[in-house]
Amino acid sequence: MNINSAVNQGSKILRSKFIYNPQLDSEILMAKTINKDRNYILLNPDIVLNRDNLNYFYNLIKQRSLGNPVAYLTNKKFFWNSEFFVTTDTLIPRPDTELIIENILKLTKQKNKINVLDIGIGSGCILLSILKEKKNFYGTGIDISRKCLNISKINAINLKVSSRLKLYKSDVDKFNLGKYDLIVSNPPYIKTNKLKYLERNVAEFEPRLALNGGLDGLSEIRKVIKKSSELIKKKGKFILEIGFDQKNKVINLLEREGFYINSAQKDLGNNDRCIVSTKI
Repeated sequence: MNINSAVNQGSKILRSKFIYNPQLDSEILMAKTINKDRNYILLNPDIVLNRDNLNYFYNLIKQRSLGNPVAYLTNKKFFWNSEFFVTTDTLIPRPDTELIIENILKLTKQKNKINVLDIGIGSGCILLSILKEKKNFYGTGIDISRKCLNISKINAINLKVSSRLKLYKSDVDKFNLGKYDLIVSNPPYIKTNKLKYLERNVAEFEPRLALNGGLDGLSEIRKVIKKSSELIKKKGKFILEIGFDQKNKVINLLEREGFYINSAQKDLGNNDRCIVSTKI
């Protein structure tokens, strides 16, 4: 069977399982199968596949048809201007989170040599994207997951920013190192009882640790805000990603800890997605 026939067959299987973008997913999984990019697939449809490649491809299609995200099957996700290595130990970077990068770049346009802290660094997509854009910035990332820190380290090396990055395994409560010009965090903010209602590819495959925000969805956010108020310099900026329905509660928490609210930013779906604040 050639590439084109296999891709079309894979697409048909995915479509029958109501997978969004079945043709695109099938092409990406074929590229993974033969270790080429998607353009190669599109430009060489008549190349005949061997049995091993076909078996591997159909196994990937089967996993995708069960809801396993393409990013986990390929261990890749493009975010901002870079490709990130991801595994099931990290959340898959979302386009909505790029809003944080946009805001940080606007806020730091005139800044030079600042120290940035990322609380819950995960794959590193936020902090490493900033370090890649701003050659004089220095970053510190903390996470309670050693596996996440290892993945961040791999991504930092790939993006050539590891010399400006420090990583620490720590719960936010216990971290007391340094003072920062800018703090950013995308903490878990889904209510525990809502986790089972998330899309299947999220609920069944992405790490619960990175999603579960406790009974009211705010347990991790509270800890992050409290600790950030201690670690941030006066007039330092704090950018926090939030759930679509948490804006007012989070603003109250921030104001209580001495932050002035600059703005609440909406994502691509017009939902409140991040809050920009300043320590006063």
